[in-house]
Amino acid sequence: MRRRTLLASALTAAAALSLTACNGDDQNKPAAEVSGGTAAKPIVTLDSPMAKPDLVLTDTSGKKYDLLKQTKGHPTLIYFGYTNCPDVCPLTMANIAVAVKQLPKAEQKDLRVVFVTSDPERDTPAALKKWLGGINKDFTGLTGKFDTIQAGARSVNIGIEKPVKKKNGDVVSTHGAQVLLSSPKDDKIHWMGMQEATSDNYTKALPKIVKGQNP
Repeated sequence: MRRRTLLASALTAAAALSLTACNGDDQNKPAAEVSGGTAAKPIVTLDSPMAKPDLVLTDTSGKKYDLLKQTKGHPTLIYFGYTNCPDVCPLTMANIAVAVKQLPKAEQKDLRVVFVTSDPERDTPAALKKWLGGINKDFTGLTGKFDTIQAGARSVNIGIEKPVKKKNGDVVSTHGAQVLLSSPKDDKIHWMGMQEATSDNYTKALPKIVKGQNP
C-alpha cells in the first residue's frame, strides 16, 4: 500500500498517467482517479519543483500571451481543461474562483490564474472569454495549436490527448485533472492541486501560496 504522502516522483508520474475523460455519457463514474490517497492530501507539496510550461499562445482578446513572461514574479495557478467539459473543469475553476475571492484585493490582483484549453478547435478566444466570464473575468484563457499545448502540458507531467468524436456525436477530451501552483519567489511549480481539492482546500492554501509558502 502506498504511503499517504506522495514523493514528487510518484506524484508527477501519477499526474502524467491519470487522465480525466470529460464527457456526458456516464455521470456516475469518477471523472479522474489519482492513486495514492489524494483525498487525504488534496494539495501536495512537490519534493522537486518544476519549471512552468514554456508556452506562447493566444488569449481571450486574440493577443499573443507569453506564459513565462506574463506570470513572472506572480503566484500562478495553471489548469489544462476545456469549456465543454460537463463536470471536472467547471467545478475546478469554480472552486478556485471561490477561494480567490477570499484573498485581499491586492493579492487577487497579483495572482495569475491561467486556463489552457485542451480542445483548441472549439475553444476559440471568444468561447474562452464567455466561459471564463461566468467564473471570474480576471482569469486568463489561452488557446492555440493542439500540438503546442500538448507539449507544454507534458513538460509539467500533465497528460492531454486529442479530443475524439464518438459515434453518438459526443466529443471526449481527455486531460490531466491537476492544478499547477507556482511560487512568486522562483517562478517554479512547488504544489499541485489534485482533483479532490475543494474550494475550502484552496481557500486555506492560497494565502500561503501567494506568499511562496507551503500550504
